[in-house]
Amino acid sequence: MTTKTTLFAGFALAASLSVPALAADSWTMTTTWPSSLELIEIDRHFVNLANKLTAGDLTIDFYEGGALVPAGEVFGAVESNTIQAGGDWPGYWAGRDAAFSPLATTASLFNAVDYVNWILEWGGAALYDEIYGNYGMVYLPYGVTNNESGFRTNSPIRSLEDLQGKRLRLSGLEQGKILERLGGSQVSMAGGEIYQALERGVIDGAEFSTPNVDWSGGFQQVTKYWATPGWHQSASLFGVMINKSAWDALSPETQEKLRVAANATLLWSLAFTERRATEAYAQFDEAVEITRYDDETLARVQEIANEVIVETACANPNSAKVYLSQLEYLADYAKWRDASAPFNLGRTPNGPDIEAIRACAN
Repeated sequence: MTTKTTLFAGFALAASLSVPALAADSWTMTTTWPSSLELIEIDRHFVNLANKLTAGDLTIDFYEGGALVPAGEVFGAVESNTIQAGGDWPGYWAGRDAAFSPLATTASLFNAVDYVNWILEWGGAALYDEIYGNYGMVYLPYGVTNNESGFRTNSPIRSLEDLQGKRLRLSGLEQGKILERLGGSQVSMAGGEIYQALERGVIDGAEFSTPNVDWSGGFQQVTKYWATPGWHQSASLFGVMINKSAWDALSPETQEKLRVAANATLLWSLAFTERRATEAYAQFDEAVEITRYDDETLARVQEIANEVIVETACANPNSAKVYLSQLEYLADYAKWRDASAPFNLGRTPNGPDIEAIRACAN
């Protein structure tokens, strides 16, 4: 190397050392799920993938539910930018706006693939951003599970008559109203409190999530019966709330990488939870007695669910907007789904009166 070359190399090295490297943005994220419940694996999958895709631009530091704030305070922590992101199930925030309920789940309506279709191709994603946007947040749906387990009890539920007088832990605005019309009463409590409530007989039974999540919660240890199917939540949607100011501070490229991570996790979560639910079903089949409602009973539940959905939608303009979009999707997709039955994706439900909800939305 010549003296001249050495001199220039030295200048280049000095220059590189004198200019500080651009530091990556750092976010703090938590979730509503403790590590003891398997739903947290969806959050972890998203964070791990997002950190790989955004390496050098953004680092997300993830904490399990309860480590930073109680589960019920995650929404407020993100809204205030105390933390930048929080994993959730939208239905927990229905007390703020009833529209969060159908963004999280539906009673005897959507299956998991319906949520994916609706979000990605039928305008659903924009409605998440609109409703969460009212609270200064951006929302990325990144998890979906199919039909939830159903009630876990110590006396069998084989018919609607068996629900009479039962105090059941149940999540969801519409779900509670349906249960009341069936003769039961809704008890609200966090997932981490269910085991002890069942063990002590504080409640007569409970639902929580898919079979694998319920198994991770140990419910087979404190109940003897499992009533299927879970008509109350025909699918559930999960995602991440992001403070909008934190989101806006990102480059468009980094924002797109987060959307890619969310969409990839959404698809992965469906396959992952269905496999895990299948494994857990086999375990439950050996541990408890599994019962199933007959078709006539499920048809009656559908009728009541339809009534409640129309009433709930017409009581809140945002709920009407969300339900109308979902029902328009179902009506549109029904043409192809029914034509290709039984080889297509699920059923076209005999759902609520779309025109009644359209009238409320308009």
